[in-house]
Amino acid sequence: MGSFRTLDGVDVSGKRVLVRADLNVPVRDGRITDLTRIERLAPTIAELAGKGARVIVCSHFERPKGKRVPEMSLAPMAVALGQVLKMPVAFADDCIGPAAETAVAKLAPGHVLVLENTRFHPGEEKNDPVMAKGLAALADIFVNDAFSAAHRAHASTEGVARLLPSYAGRLMQAELEALDKALGNPAHPVMAIVAGSKVSTKLDLLGNLVGKVDILVIGGAMANTFLSAQGIAMGKSLQEAEMHQTALDILARAKLAGCEVVLPVDGVVAREFRADPPIEIVSANAIPADAMMLDVGPATVAMLLVKLAGVKTLVWNGPLGAFELSPFDKATVALARAVAAATTAGRLISVAGGGDTVSALHHAGVIDQMTYVSSAGGAFLEWMEGKLLPGVAALQR
Repeated sequence: MGSFRTLDGVDVSGKRVLVRADLNVPVRDGRITDLTRIERLAPTIAELAGKGARVIVCSHFERPKGKRVPEMSLAPMAVALGQVLKMPVAFADDCIGPAAETAVAKLAPGHVLVLENTRFHPGEEKNDPVMAKGLAALADIFVNDAFSAAHRAHASTEGVARLLPSYAGRLMQAELEALDKALGNPAHPVMAIVAGSKVSTKLDLLGNLVGKVDILVIGGAMANTFLSAQGIAMGKSLQEAEMHQTALDILARAKLAGCEVVLPVDGVVAREFRADPPIEIVSANAIPADAMMLDVGPATVAMLLVKLAGVKTLVWNGPLGAFELSPFDKATVALARAVAAATTAGRLISVAGGGDTVSALHHAGVIDQMTYVSSAGGAFLEWMEGKLLPGVAALQR
């Protein structure tokens, strides 16, 4: 990751500053159910407003497909941002054109304005130069504080950044610095935990990691595919038979790279996929033909804790088992609490991301004890895959 421009030393007083935020928050029955993204954005907005900037916030929300969809308006997010900031926040009925220009013209130094959903225009997702120019016309400076949208080359993430002096916001800066510590320039040994239901969705990720980390832990149903590829009978466990050769190829690449791949040595099995069914703990090579492995077992957890004690950096994407159902959350919770303890003690840099991972860390009660937890989803995954993110590339020196 190259060095990137930050807000340090930038004079924003009286300037029109366009901030690309991520206000794509969860909404149910017209009500915002989780303010996390807005709360994480607030420090950048508060800093800019406090320095006398005229702050203009833009974001996408949902997928209106280039059309105006009233229920996908950002008006409620403007109200919520004002409540978090404890100050009035204005709202413009469009993100480019006369309505946006008029609202910006009325904006006083130290005040904040939220523009309407950028995806109401088809030019946003097409990275249309006309759309980018329309956004750039509103501002003197561009600040991208939406790492979660940085993997998309859209008008409001990449296009406008090429037309204005552009900087990373504080949230973007924190995310990039944490990710650099995790894989860019990490303290070794480095351990990565990758889990999920399908190997096929994480091929690029696994391929990148075997060349960068010292220990690669594979869990979830992905582990079933790797075990089955080696001739181990997995009963009725979820796995991808068509990915067996790919799994063997990844194991061979890891061996050549000197990367240790860790697979489960035991598992928690059940005959039914539901909460609290009858379970057995069996060796990974002794899964009954009529059962499915739904979590790794205690011997695997003990092995992982030993390995964890010897590493300095951890990157985590995906829970070890079907953590949404009891008792298949036990392994993920046990490992999460051990990671949190090592992080709190200063022995470990821990970076985690991905929707299920964030949910699992919340479930374990340790999300605030990790070094950094990314809520960026697709951008976090593409970064782990070693891909250049367009929204980040536009901010590099």
